[in-house]
This record gives sequence, structure tokens and C-alpha cells, in this order.
Amino acid sequence: MRIIDLLKADAVELNISVNSKADAIDKMIALHEKAGNLKDVNMYKSAILERENQGSTAIGEGIAVPHAKSDSVKTAGLSAITVPAGVDYNAPDGKPSDILFMIAAPLDGDLHLEILSRLMVMLMEPEFCADLRNTKTTDEFLSVIDKKEREKYPSEPKAEINEVKKGYRILAVTACPTGIAHTYMAAEALEKAGEKLGCPLKAETNGSGGAKNILTKKDIEECDGVIIAADKNVEMARFDGKPVLKTSVSNGINKPEELVQRIIDGKASVYHSESTDEQSYDEEKESFGRNLYKHLMNGVSHMLPFVVGGGVLIALGFLIDTIAGNANVGGNFGFTNPIAAVVFWIGKAAFAFMLPILAGYISQSIADRPGLLPGIVGGYLATTGATLSSPTGDDTAVSGFLGALLAGFAAGVLVNLLKKAFNWLPKSMDGIKPVFIYPLLGTLLIGVVMLAINPFIGILNSGLANGLSSLGETSRLLLSIVLAAMMATDMGGPFNKAAYVFGTAAIADGNTWIMAAVMIGGMVPPIAIALSTTFNKKKWTKEELKNGPVNYLMGLCFITEGAIPYAAADPLRVIPSCMVGAAVAGAVSSLFGCACPAPHGGIFTFAVVDKPLGYIVALIAGSAAGALMLAILKKTKKENA
Repeated sequence: MRIIDLLKADAVELNISVNSKADAIDKMIALHEKAGNLKDVNMYKSAILERENQGSTAIGEGIAVPHAKSDSVKTAGLSAITVPAGVDYNAPDGKPSDILFMIAAPLDGDLHLEILSRLMVMLMEPEFCADLRNTKTTDEFLSVIDKKEREKYPSEPKAEINEVKKGYRILAVTACPTGIAHTYMAAEALEKAGEKLGCPLKAETNGSGGAKNILTKKDIEECDGVIIAADKNVEMARFDGKPVLKTSVSNGINKPEELVQRIIDGKASVYHSESTDEQSYDEEKESFGRNLYKHLMNGVSHMLPFVVGGGVLIALGFLIDTIAGNANVGGNFGFTNPIAAVVFWIGKAAFAFMLPILAGYISQSIADRPGLLPGIVGGYLATTGATLSSPTGDDTAVSGFLGALLAGFAAGVLVNLLKKAFNWLPKSMDGIKPVFIYPLLGTLLIGVVMLAINPFIGILNSGLANGLSSLGETSRLLLSIVLAAMMATDMGGPFNKAAYVFGTAAIADGNTWIMAAVMIGGMVPPIAIALSTTFNKKKWTKEELKNGPVNYLMGLCFITEGAIPYAAADPLRVIPSCMVGAAVAGAVSSLFGCACPAPHGGIFTFAVVDKPLGYIVALIAGSAAGALMLAILKKTKKENA
């Protein structure tokens, strides 16, 4: 396969005029559609805009290569336009772009990425670009590409040839978020810079097809320094003790000689994998808030499969039990029928890992692999409510979501402090520290921290419950609003837990209207988010849109936690929106006089609810109000602007 196999004549248009970057994107997407490369044009456009939001794909010197890897792509392909007058594509050199290629890559398959990487490398040569600019017809344009590819790659890509080179003085790792274009262009630019400066350089590419031209242990031992040109995390521990210069992938493309020269001149700081001051080797400083966000997102992204998988299985348990006629069995609903019980408890098992995984991967993001175990254990202790007086767990001290967040960040910080504390150990102990000393002591310390902290959150929960009891004597409507809003405040944390415990306890006293407000309040956040991702797509990222529909099911099944990833990503806008929607639902439920004798089950308990039609109206009104608030408060994503 060669480049022209992926670039059809129908997907090329030369010497056109476009007014803006957005017009250029629309034109190239239309060419992809014309060539039959796409299954879903709108989804592909969203993927393209999401990539642009991470940084302009303009390379400079008149070249731009927008690209996306998406399930919306039917066939891997290219589209291309030339714009003699140029178009402002936010290039790093400020120059307009006049040669633009757009890459459409499917989620599966790697061969086409190898082929497309050749084009990225060829575009680094000014003579080749000049030849493209001078073409008058599509056939001539394709001929120039094919001729150059056959000259440069008579058989195998350069990345394969690099494996047999010897004596590298400098190593590099390149990676961009999508791993399609910039990854390979940065590698080529750095290798050329090394060759020009008489300093052999080997570049490992962390593309979407996996790592290629991998740096060996011998390469690392013998090199003078390492350049990390990446916009995502790469494996760093292997470079311990080596001078490392970390920068963006765009700098790898635009400033390769400067980066290589800094290694040659010895201006790169030595990287220590146990150092907590990672910025010591980082060329571009990141704000505290940005680092905090990255750690949080690392935990959320790993937690999400447990939320979705476990939640859907629990919902299936409810559904099966409802079909079996067990909707009114009270506390055993969801696992009364034998088949329902199997599905339900498998889902509960998956769900039980949600908060430990969240905490574990937040901690790992902060302290690398030694932080994983302490974080997971801290998250688990948050779910059990373990205390110093009751290490096996106390229901009144469960700290939930907020406790898991605290455990994740605290565990990461503690492990980093341990790394500093044990710097005095001899080099011979380096192998045992990350696999024994740090996890062992880190787990012990975070355990003690959580045992000490959980009771205080338990006190908070008790205080909230007492306050709610006092409030109930004053106003049923106000109590319904407050309880419903609390269910959407932290979605599994102390406020949510307090409201739910209060609601379930009230059932025994016959106050089933309280449980109605609690359940409807917990159902609204996921449904409001699902509605927003369905009807207001410009407010959400591609990943959020992909998982949005699952929240319809999660919300209908009273699984509020489906909203957690969205709330964690933008808490100042999502949580207030969900609280408003839940409060509206609670108010409507109270006004209609709804009551629910079942402590959980969501829509599958509506058959036993007093005033079920009013309850349905409450759910619709609250979900719509929440979605409307999200439309007002959420900012439009740049890629969707």
C-alpha cells in the first residue's frame, strides 16, 4: 500500500479559495464524504475540532495537516486542497497555510498509519512542497506524491531501518494526543537535526498504532541525553539518571536543532524517577491547577468503565426482577429472582471498585506506579468507613466520593514524600524501593490517614441528618427540595449519603414521600447530562458525547454516579446545574404528593409509587431544568465553536 492508495482523486481539489480555517475544515471534510471515507460526517467533524482544540495542526511553512482517529471513519483516507492565497490556520510561524491534507483514520488497524506517517515526513522537505504548489491538475498532484514516496521509501519506512543503526548519542520520544501526524513529523525533524549537527539521533514514535522504533536498554545506557517531544504522558522511569529535556511535540517539529543543541551543550537537567520535582527537567512549566486537573482526569478515565459496566449490570438486575414481578419486595428488589441476583451482584462487584480505582489512579498520576497500591487502599477505606476504633468499617463514617478523592491525592503526595525521605539509601536499593518500600509504607500511612479522617465525615453526615429531621417539621416542600438537591451535590459522597440514609430511614416511619424526593433527586443528574449531550453537543467533548447516552439508563435506574465523570471534569458548572434540576424534581414530586416505599430501583419502582403520573412529570421537569442549566452555564467547547 502506498500514499496514493489512500488519497483518491475525488478527495483532491487544487487552487481554491477559502475564507477561514473553519471553511477549510468543512471543505476537506466534504471531500472525505465525497470519496466515501466517512460513516458519520458530524461525528468526524467533532473529532477534527477536538484535535484542533488541543493545538493547531498547522505545521508552519504553509503546511497544515488536520487529522482525527474516530469510529466515524469507514475507510482510512486523505483529502487535500491547495489554497494559493493561503488561509490563516493559526500556524506557529504566523504564516498562512496553502497546502492542507486532512487525515481520516479508523479506530482499528495500524498499517494505514505507517503509510500516512510517510507523507508527514515528506512534507518536511521544502522541495517536495514546492512541487506540490506548482501542480495544475489532480493527476499531476498525485504523481508528485507517488514519485517522491518511491524515491524516499523504495520498500520499507524509515522507522524500520532505524532499528539497525548503532551509536546514537541522543534519543527522543515523540507523541501527540492522536498519534497520527505530529508524532512522526517531530521524529523526522529531530533525526534530521541530529544528522545535520553530526549527532546521531534515534526517535521512538508513540503513535496510535503503538510504540515504534522502541528505545532499547542499551540505547539508553549509551546515550548522552533524551528529548521528550510529547503532548501526553510517556514512560519516564527508564530514563532515570539521564539528562532529559521535555517539551511539546510542536517544538519537536519547529525547533529540532535548538533542542538537539541543548542536549549537546549539556543544558538539560538530569531526570530522577523518584524526584517529586518533575518540573526540573520540563521546558514548559504547567500551572498547579492544570496539574491537579490532569491527576484528577487520570483517575476519572480509569474509573469510567467501572461506572458504566457495573451500573448497566445493576440496571439489568432491576429489569429482570421487575419482569419477574418483584417490584414491590422492598429492600430485596433487584436480586430476588435468581437470574436477577446473579446479574445484580456481578454489577455490584464491578461498581464496588469504582472509588478505589479513582483514588488509585489519581495517586499513580502523582507518584507513578508506587502510588497505585496506596491510592487503591485509601479509596477502599473511604467506601467502608473504616476508623481507628472500627478498622473493619463503620456505616456512619463512610466518606464516599469525596473521601476517595482525598485518598487519591493524599496517597500520591505521601509516596512522593517517601521518595524524598529515602533518597539517602544506596543506589543498590533502587530496585526494591518502588516495589516494596514505597507501596508498603505508603499504604500504611494512607490507611492511618483515612482511619483518622473518616469519622469526621461521619460526624458531618450525622449533623446533616439531624438538621434534616428538624427541617422536616417545618416544611415538607422545602425538605423535598433540599434532599433532592443534596442527592446531586456530590453523587455518592457524604451529602448524597446523608440524604439517602435519611430517606431510607424514613420509610420505616411511614414517611415514604421523603424517599420519593430522594430517589427523584438522584435520578435527575445523569438524565440531565444525557439530554444535554444529545441536544446540546457543542458543550461537550467527543469522549463525553460518546458516553452520554449511557446516562439515560443510569439515571432511570437511580444510579446517580453516572454523572460523576462529567461533574469531576467541570464541577463549578455541572454540579450546580444538576442541583437545580434535582431541586425542581423534588419540588414537583412534593407538590403532587408522590410517595415511594422502595429504597432503590428508579423507574422500575414506579409501579409501586403513589401518584406515578406526577412522579413521571417530576422526573421530566427536573431533567429538563438540569439540561437547561447546563446549556446556560457550560461553555461551548472550542472545537465545536
